[in-house]
Order: sequence, then structure tokens, then C-alpha cells
Amino acid sequence: MIPANHLNGSIVRRAKLRELIREHGFVSIPDLKDAMDVSESTIRRDLEALEDLGEAKRTHGGVFATGATIATPQFDSNRNLDQWEKKRRIAAEAATLVEDHDTLLLDGGSTTYELARRLSGRPLQIVTNSLPVATLFSSSDCVDLILLGGTLNHRTGVILGSYAVQMLQSLNVQKAFLSAAGINSKGFFNSNMLMVETQRAMMQCADQTIVLADSSKFGRSSLTRLCEWSQVQTVVADNELSDDWQMTVHKAGLQLVLARDESKQADAMESTALNAPTHCEVAL
Repeated sequence: MIPANHLNGSIVRRAKLRELIREHGFVSIPDLKDAMDVSESTIRRDLEALEDLGEAKRTHGGVFATGATIATPQFDSNRNLDQWEKKRRIAAEAATLVEDHDTLLLDGGSTTYELARRLSGRPLQIVTNSLPVATLFSSSDCVDLILLGGTLNHRTGVILGSYAVQMLQSLNVQKAFLSAAGINSKGFFNSNMLMVETQRAMMQCADQTIVLADSSKFGRSSLTRLCEWSQVQTVVADNELSDDWQMTVHKAGLQLVLARDESKQADAMESTALNAPTHCEVAL
């Protein structure tokens, strides 16, 4: 757990809420209020923030856990907290590009998994080659889930190979959300040749390709080039992306979406809420 002295009060409180919800599956508002020793309005604001992150789902009288309870060993080892926070911000912004009832394709990257968490509970059609993503949606009654077949890479939990490619050739999706290990003047790169082969097939069956990449991936290459700039329509990155790279993306004719800093937004919301009249509570 991140030391409390490195975090503001709202983030520490929400981390405790997250643990309670994960542990019990469902918790009532009164029980959370007693456990946290804060006002009901504060609980409701924190639950709204967790719901926006895809980590909980509010219902009448309480809240239940969503995808955050699922074990993801592929993403949990050697996790850099700063980089992971960037991925979470990118995923939150990417979720705003999705409309209810869209048909989406999500590849097996860690950022696309974070996006999947934020889409939990929405009516969608999801195609994926990621076991963690498929597991996340497997119990959802509002998602039509299609899991690609093929050879499983146990280290990443991703299904790759010729069978996955053949299946993709018979599908069409509105938006494909892909990850990248590197982005430079030559285009987009990834580190696994079979993964790139599958991602290319994903791009061919999509009306729109959206790449999710944090700012550290720019100016880098990797083992295999996925595609040129012209084959991608949108890039979603964090707001630490340099001005030079922002200009490069725009000059290439791509839409650039920069993720906002959620911690600053949370502080602003907290300050606004503390100064608001106590009778202006939002009903659950």
C-alpha cells in the first residue's frame, strides 16, 4: 500500500473504501459510513469517484465490487506506481470515447485492461484476445463478449496466432483499442512478433484504431513495427507528453486526446464539495 503521507486525504480514504468493497463484495452506505467515520455525503462522493474508475458499481442502498476484484498476475508484478497512474488516467479518458452499444476490440495490454475496468457495467459488444479482459466481463449481463481463439501466451494472458487472425478476418468492430511498446517517427511498435501480427488483423477489422500509450513510450522503438502513423486515427496519452510530440501527432493528422490529472481533479472536487451547502447531496 502506498504510504499515507504521500497521498492526500481523499485518495487514502478511497483506497480504504476500495479494500472494504473488495473484501465484502457488497457494502451498504450506512455500514461504509460507520466504518470510515465520515459523513454520508463524503461516502457518496468517494463512491462516485470509484465508480468513474470502474472499481465499484453503486446500486440502491450500497455499492458492489466490479472488475477490480479480479486477480491479474500479468499486470501486478514489478508495477511502477507512477506509470500505472498514467495508464489509469489514459484509460479513464479513453472510456469517454466509447458510446453505449458500441462494438469494441480490446487487445491484451495493461492500459486496455484498465480501460476495460472503466467500461464495466455498460451495454457493449466486446471482442478481445485477453483472458484478464474476458474474465472481467464474463459475469456481466449487459456485455456481449467474444473471446478470440488461438495460442495462449501464459506470461501475458493473451491469445495469439493464426486462429485468432482467421477469426478476426470474419469480424467488424467500430473501435479497436490497442497498446504500443514504442512510438517514433517511423510509426508504432510492439515487442512481440505474434502480438503485432494479431494487432494488424485487429486494425483491419476496425472502423477506427485508437492507440493508448503513456508519454514514456514516445521516442522509442521495439522489436517489430506495428504500423505507420497513417494507419491510426486517434492517440490517447497522458498530459506529460512533450509539446514536440504533441505537434508531431497533430502534423501526422491524428486526433490527440490527453488524459487529465485525476488527483488534481479530485482535490478540486473535494474543495468544492466542502464549501457546498450540506443539503445539496446527490441521491444514490
